[in-house]
Amino acid sequence: MSRDLPRRVVAATFARSFLIQGSWNYHTMLGSGFAFAMLPGLRRLFGSDPDQMDAAVARHLEHFNAHPYLSNLALGAVLRLEADGSDPEAIRRFKVAVRGPLGSLGDALVWATWLPAVAVLALSLYWLGAPGWAAALFFVLVYNVGHIGLRAWSFRLGLAAGRDVGRHLGKTDLTGWTARLEPVLVGSLGLLVGSALAGRGGLVESGGVWVALAAAGFLVGMFGGHRVWRPAAALTVAAIGLVALFGVWQ
Repeated sequence: MSRDLPRRVVAATFARSFLIQGSWNYHTMLGSGFAFAMLPGLRRLFGSDPDQMDAAVARHLEHFNAHPYLSNLALGAVLRLEADGSDPEAIRRFKVAVRGPLGSLGDALVWATWLPAVAVLALSLYWLGAPGWAAALFFVLVYNVGHIGLRAWSFRLGLAAGRDVGRHLGKTDLTGWTARLEPVLVGSLGLLVGSALAGRGGLVESGGVWVALAAAGFLVGMFGGHRVWRPAAALTVAAIGLVALFGVWQ
């Protein structure tokens, strides 16, 4: 039998979802945070029966891992399943089934696309002459509009769809959104390279050697791609350390 979920319970669950990584660990990963976020709903549904309450908390303390923003989709759906009186084993199987897709979709959309695109755009603004505080404010505002919006959207979708969340998620085409954001990331990288070369204090003002190194790095990245990024990153960090050590920047 489905039981009602007051708005204050739903709001409290969503608010707690921002802390879902607060108790991350190698054993349960997001499991402890998931159970913490579920507590307002579990108290509403099982608070009058201590044994049922303990059992409900225990099953949500189990291992769960997904992208922290899209985990809200599972959180909302599981809250709906608990309210509908679904079998605990069915809820456990549901969480196991959705954690992989939510992890891969979120990683591709947020960590590999949205976050770097906004960061690179903010850096480009700085190199083009914007004050440092303005570039930082741009990053904080733009990134969090997407970040909080994705959390709220996924939680509402899960709460409304329940066990049918997979079918509804397929209609949203998050993979397509990732593909549409990729040109933004590539374009912002080009803008950053151009502004770093020609902007204030850019490489053009540092002499031909740095311009040649930047051009070489661009060509290696363009033709080598993902095959060389790890050694290139290590070499860049080592070079920066040597430069700082010997005071070349002065």
